[in-house]
Amino acid sequence: MQYRRLGRTGYRVSAVGVGAWAMGGDWGTVDDGESLSALHAAADAGVTLYDTADVYGDGRSERLIGRFLRERGGERLVVATKMGRRVPQLVANYTAEAFRGWIDRSRENLGVDRLDLVQLHCPPTEVYYRPELFAALDELVADGAIAHYGVSVERVEEALKAVEYPGVASVQIIFNIVRQRPADRFLAEAARRDVGVLARVPLASGLLTGKFGRQSAFEPTDHRMYNRHGESFDVGETFAGLDYETGLDLVEELRPLVPAGVTLAQMALRWILMFEGVTAAIPGAKTPEQARANAAAADLEPLPAAVMERVGQLYVERAAPLVHQRW
Repeated sequence: MQYRRLGRTGYRVSAVGVGAWAMGGDWGTVDDGESLSALHAAADAGVTLYDTADVYGDGRSERLIGRFLRERGGERLVVATKMGRRVPQLVANYTAEAFRGWIDRSRENLGVDRLDLVQLHCPPTEVYYRPELFAALDELVADGAIAHYGVSVERVEEALKAVEYPGVASVQIIFNIVRQRPADRFLAEAARRDVGVLARVPLASGLLTGKFGRQSAFEPTDHRMYNRHGESFDVGETFAGLDYETGLDLVEELRPLVPAGVTLAQMALRWILMFEGVTAAIPGAKTPEQARANAAAADLEPLPAAVMERVGQLYVERAAPLVHQRW
């Protein structure tokens, strides 16, 4: 496993982490026992970074990770959680008092006295223009309730605004083969300010695993079914905002680029790690097999320049017209 420094937090974390959204729900049926096995398989493979949120299963994901931490017996693992999506998305709901309540609930769910990293969970854009809210987070650091804080964003512009605050230690942003805009400017700016970058939705909701086809069916409880057009939250969260049919066509053009002995998913993760400004990719994993395969991507050889160039061309030709200026 490769390890990288998570910005000014000073944490050294695995370059491939685990995103625990699916473990809480919204991705179809999930079994807690299998999810726990996946977490252990990831840790056994060297993964030290685990991302969750208070809204994933209304605390289910956090509680599962809390159990996992206890079972690992004090092993030094970094848990990044998120807050703010359990309430209507109005700026008025973001207050110092609300922050304290949300953080206390996450500490209880995770079974810890202090959160390693808490991130504002894709809040309304106006929140980034309220310095008093970031000052409130600074106070929570000073009080010892959280060690560090960051943000999870929908748009590059939100990320660029967030890193102007000196207390923002990390930014989660969608960055993958079909959403490449963060590489234009944001990654360099984050590095300049010593801000860690977590690449979320790295496999475009599973699209970049290459396992889906036009006949693939998703459960009604899976956001890949109920949020295809942004019915419940930002459409950019589902298949990274690319329409499903276009995504399937692009995947077919990616297949010939996959190195021997490597899966398409592993290539997609290794592509992200080719960018020095990225600290870690945080793919989801429902099973131990998925967790181990994802972790192995960090040990792959760098992708050849010709592959990187062709991936860039495919993005410009197929995905960029649909996603680049939107997010």
